[in-house]
Amino acid sequence: MLNKTALIHDIKIGQNRPIVLIAGPCVIESRDHTLSLAKSIHQICEKRRIPLVFKASFDKANRSSIKSFRGPGLDEGLSILAFVRNELNLPVLSDIHEAGHAASAGEVLDCLQIPAFLCRQTDLLSAAAQTGKCVNVKKGQFMSAEEMANVVAKLTESNCSNSLLTERGTFFGYNRLVNDMTAISKMQEFAPVVFDATHSCQLPGAAGTQSGGQRQYVGTLAKAAVAAGADALFLEVHDDPKNAKSDAATVLPLEQLDPLLEEVLRVADAVRNS
Repeated sequence: MLNKTALIHDIKIGQNRPIVLIAGPCVIESRDHTLSLAKSIHQICEKRRIPLVFKASFDKANRSSIKSFRGPGLDEGLSILAFVRNELNLPVLSDIHEAGHAASAGEVLDCLQIPAFLCRQTDLLSAAAQTGKCVNVKKGQFMSAEEMANVVAKLTESNCSNSLLTERGTFFGYNRLVNDMTAISKMQEFAPVVFDATHSCQLPGAAGTQSGGQRQYVGTLAKAAVAAGADALFLEVHDDPKNAKSDAATVLPLEQLDPLLEEVLRVADAVRNS
């Protein structure tokens, strides 16, 4: 493994440490909603003693339709995430789509995320690396686990040894994502691995101008990934899924988060004690 552990603010990920949760809404819908949801998720994680990194996107630049809601944009979005970070003392994560956004994002975020479709973009990776913050790269649906070694190499050569890789499914050409759980251990040779259980349930473009999904399998995949040794889980969570402004078909209902984490911890304990 090139990077045995990753550090997001004061949260260490990897090397058999307790499971970490990266969670929040797909997109920032408003300041009040983001703070309220962050508080609720934080309370659940404190109850379960699970370290939390709060996630919300300031700009969803990869929506299916040009008319889809994208979020408040860079400046307002980062202001909201800084507000949440300061109010709750939580590390925050968001994705960037342009190299020119990296420096501004790095002033606020504890971890910069690279979307799956952009995971090979050298300039974007290098710009994120140069912020000095943790960089989480989602594995492209078109890439093998082994190919992600080149992604980590780009980050390392750009002076970033603090990185994560995220598994979120692979396209097989029939409008759904399929997960190969061996990708977790394969990518752990290069960096700690996050498993994205909600995006893995997407049916890309299935709803015409937006993605569909099979939310009922989020828990199954999350538990399977922890059993396979994932270092962290990524879950998009919403208090009103049917009215969520992005990924409404796959976001986990807030009320389901606590029971799912209880089951995840049982699996993690079983694996650790086996």
